[in-house]
Amino acid sequence: MATFQRIANLFRRSRLDREIAAELQSHIDLRTDDNIARGMSPTEARREAVLRFGNPTSTRERVAAADADLTLENFLRDIRYATRQLRRSPGFAMTAILTLAVGIGANVVVFGVLNALLFHPLPVADANRLFEVVNRVQGDDNQSYPDFIDYRARNTAFADIAAYRIGNVGLSTGGSAKKCWEYEVSGNYFDMLGVQPELGRTFHSSDEHGPNSAPFIVLSDAFWRGNFKADPRVVGMTVDLNKHPYTIIGVAPKTFNGTEIFLWPDFWLPMVNAPQIEGYDFLNKRMNHGLFVLGMLKPGVTVQQGTDNLNGVAHQLAREYPAWDDGLTARLVRPGLMADLLGDPARPFLTAVMVLALLVLLAACANLAGIFAARSADRTRELAIRLSIGSPRRRIVRQLLTEALLISIAGGLLGTALATGLMGAISRWQPIADIPIHVTVNADARVFLLAFVLSVLAGLLPGILPARQVWRTEAMQAMKSGSATAGRVGRLTLRDVLLGLQIAVCAVLVTASLVAVRGMERSLSAPMGFTPQGVTLAAMDMKMAGYSDDSAFPVQRRVLEEAARLPGVTAVGTIDSTPLSGSGSGGPVYREGTADFRPTSSAFEARYFTISPGYLQAAGTRLLAGRDFNWQDDSKSPKVALVNQAFAHRLFGDSPAVGRHFLTGSKTQYLIAGVVEDGKYVSLTEDPTPAMFFPLAQGTEGSTTLVVRSQLPQGDTAAALSRVLAGIDSSMPFTIETWPDALALVLFPARVATAVLGIMGLLAAMLAVTGIFGMASYSVSKRLRELGIRLALGARRRELMRSALGRPLIVLLAGSGAGLVLGVLGSRLLAFVVYEATPRDPLVLLSAVLAMTLIGLVATWIPARRALRVNPAQLLREE
Repeated sequence: MATFQRIANLFRRSRLDREIAAELQSHIDLRTDDNIARGMSPTEARREAVLRFGNPTSTRERVAAADADLTLENFLRDIRYATRQLRRSPGFAMTAILTLAVGIGANVVVFGVLNALLFHPLPVADANRLFEVVNRVQGDDNQSYPDFIDYRARNTAFADIAAYRIGNVGLSTGGSAKKCWEYEVSGNYFDMLGVQPELGRTFHSSDEHGPNSAPFIVLSDAFWRGNFKADPRVVGMTVDLNKHPYTIIGVAPKTFNGTEIFLWPDFWLPMVNAPQIEGYDFLNKRMNHGLFVLGMLKPGVTVQQGTDNLNGVAHQLAREYPAWDDGLTARLVRPGLMADLLGDPARPFLTAVMVLALLVLLAACANLAGIFAARSADRTRELAIRLSIGSPRRRIVRQLLTEALLISIAGGLLGTALATGLMGAISRWQPIADIPIHVTVNADARVFLLAFVLSVLAGLLPGILPARQVWRTEAMQAMKSGSATAGRVGRLTLRDVLLGLQIAVCAVLVTASLVAVRGMERSLSAPMGFTPQGVTLAAMDMKMAGYSDDSAFPVQRRVLEEAARLPGVTAVGTIDSTPLSGSGSGGPVYREGTADFRPTSSAFEARYFTISPGYLQAAGTRLLAGRDFNWQDDSKSPKVALVNQAFAHRLFGDSPAVGRHFLTGSKTQYLIAGVVEDGKYVSLTEDPTPAMFFPLAQGTEGSTTLVVRSQLPQGDTAAALSRVLAGIDSSMPFTIETWPDALALVLFPARVATAVLGIMGLLAAMLAVTGIFGMASYSVSKRLRELGIRLALGARRRELMRSALGRPLIVLLAGSGAGLVLGVLGSRLLAFVVYEATPRDPLVLLSAVLAMTLIGLVATWIPARRALRVNPAQLLREE
């Protein structure tokens, strides 16, 4: 209670002072009465009593100190003093606050994204026990439906296991269909996650009674509000999915948007109805992998125990199904980022960006420390006077630290406010219009804690250096010369060292941003196996319009014929999924004569595509040997295929591939009709990957992309294609875009990296400019009288320039050189952020040198002009 009372006294000091004064007066009065009783005159009695108790003000302070120790009050006094000092130098205060706001804001934004994507659990019950089941091979994160069923039935470590997959479906409530994104999920999906509906109900395992037995869907909150105007009567409404009737049974809560952080679905439907929706039954195909599997561990079960349990089930399955032994293994990872597909690349990428953001903050702190050091040097005489009249060094140091912390806290608050607004903009941003990618970034306690910690730490370096100068200041010498004796390291001042550090960090970040730009340029100009310029794509899903494999082929043929007749069209073809579209399939390849079709006996895995005659010309893919497909390659003719160079080399070495055979996992033998150039099929960074192409007439696919190369403007071609497709079937959903625009998804990481590093490089360059400018200006201003005298004695202005700006330029060169070396050494860090990070690229190095030179010229221009315009007569008159 006494401690609380003392703290409370600090906030009622005026009342406390009155109480102490009254009590002190009562003691003086009592002493006076005692003195009079002992025979003193009233005047002498009063004087003796006052002398006994001492100076009333001092006594009052001692009593208050005994009550509350005055520590917090002294701190409040230091804050008031620091506020007055900053008020007297508004330019300095605003520069310092904005400098720190930039550095702290950049870190808060990056950490906010890092926190949202990697550290924030999914909004489901018991999220700490929820894991995704992937395979041990990195990047292999899919399971088959039969494997999922066996995992769920045979494990003993999980409370439940559910599955889901992501796809497109055409939803229609009237005459036309709309392309939507859906989750196909197992019946226990919502129950395992503990998701309660906002409206209606969700489906359960009890709703499933075999394939195509549960024609229900659950809408997402956003889709319900955007497409059904939040009408509660939507429950029980029937809609068509790919021309099949489905009943809306509920709406998911607003906080639940699936089990992937990035990709939000429009609705969920039971996985047992996937054969009806997709026209393909994968439910009984153990080799058909395409499901994401989630498991909820039982309470008390560790991750290792769960992994071992699932691997035991995998070994049982290998013994029971030797023909389908595909090396099934289990590994548990945190869900939410499509596991290995996005999760593992995202972690090092965001970590590297966080390191670069910390470098920006380091540059800001070095900048601010240099400004504080210069300011304290200007205040040397003031500090020396305070020391000479008895102010404790500790008190002065505390005031300087308080001033630095006050600025850092203000910078942190401003930076956090700006970062919060930017995180809100990121949350509202949808980078690719046709794909429901959302990045929800909210500032939580962890983000605010980081902002506070960075704010405090960012104030320590600028405050410690002036404090160090105070401790080493000789008061009498400083009063005579006006400068302190401390602050030098050899012939360099601490300001030189700090500026060199700041320039080195700037050079690293500028180099990183140039590497990112260069990597982006490489990604756009890298050979992709096709030429997207001048090509328009029209993506159609025949199954969304109700077509089967047999009925889709005549429509596809008609679309090709009518598109080829459009004015300006030079080539036209179709492909089931375009390269670098984020979709596509792969399968095992076997040598001719193989009898063992287990995956372990395959020669290799290859991507496969279904294309029409004319696709190679429309895509700009070169045919290197053999022939292209023609319409005679149909179901009545021998099975043929085109393969790429990587495929031919892996299977036949340097021998010619045309005319030879291979087999696929379906035991079908194909004759190689031709060899095409290698390309990029999944990512821009992939190594040459085997690929095979099958003719459209021998295996129609419901998913079709029309590829049209035209000499007309893209807008005219798109409008003409839209009329053609609507005229053929108005109920068939389609999307039209240019091929370069369709590459937005695969180029998205490179563009984000380029933008992030470009912004950080720009911030670092701004800090370097201000740092060099400040040092150069300070150097010139402090030496104006000397420069005037030297000029009056006949010195050349070029020599004055060298004398005034030599030190800043030397620091610039040294810092830039160190930064470039660090940039080259940090190429492994940049490799996590940038495509083909090569800081050793001569063009990058030359550009970095030119950029740092430009920064130096911009920063020293005004101080140089001031030095050149020195008027010795005027300066000497002023002296």
